[in-house]
Amino acid sequence: MMNQRICICDDEPKILRFISANLKSIGYEVTTVTSGEELFDKFDLISPDLILLDIMMPGQDGFCVLEKLRKFSKVPVIMLTARGNSQDKVHGLNLGADDYLTKPFSLDELFARVNAVLRRSQPSLIEKQPVSSPSIQTGELTVDIASRRCWINDAELKLTQTEYLILEILSLNLDKVVQHENILTEVWGAQYRDDVEYLRVGIARIRKKIKDLLQYKQEYIVTYPGLGYMLRSITSS
Repeated sequence: MMNQRICICDDEPKILRFISANLKSIGYEVTTVTSGEELFDKFDLISPDLILLDIMMPGQDGFCVLEKLRKFSKVPVIMLTARGNSQDKVHGLNLGADDYLTKPFSLDELFARVNAVLRRSQPSLIEKQPVSSPSIQTGELTVDIASRRCWINDAELKLTQTEYLILEILSLNLDKVVQHENILTEVWGAQYRDDVEYLRVGIARIRKKIKDLLQYKQEYIVTYPGLGYMLRSITSS
């Protein structure tokens, strides 16, 4: 936790003070901004490890800010909203959010979600199965376990930390079906084991990014309804 920097982007002073004080009390470095414009102006100076991003803000709303952010950064983002709208949740996840908190939320829930997101964004904190090869290849896709990077032929596949972890688990279990709850528990944490929506959105984003770079259109990730997903072996042409 030491030296991990969290930026809170929210236009409500009470929310900023409440979240900031409590995160500081458990050892995080916290910076606050009141708009997307201020976040982008100070982004390089802040260099955050995590952003808590409110949806309902004047000017650029949280969705707009997240969309712009994902064009140049993989920094983990937890969306904050006063609306319990499932469509908002899916939209945020589709844009690349890592998690979602509905106001009002308890401190225990805030701490748990912040810890879970930061845990999976830190390579040194993630336990991995031993592998005999530093990289796994199927068809045009290469997953390099050592560097935590992926390629389609010579083009790098730009994945968020969460997306990479999903694909890594599938690649380490090539041609084996991995159950929903196993992926959710390993990537998001045990408290997310029933939140299949998170996984569905993550898989959809990975599939789209792979297809955007493929020379020959093939389905790499196979869905087993009600059970899980499998990354299948494909013979390169």
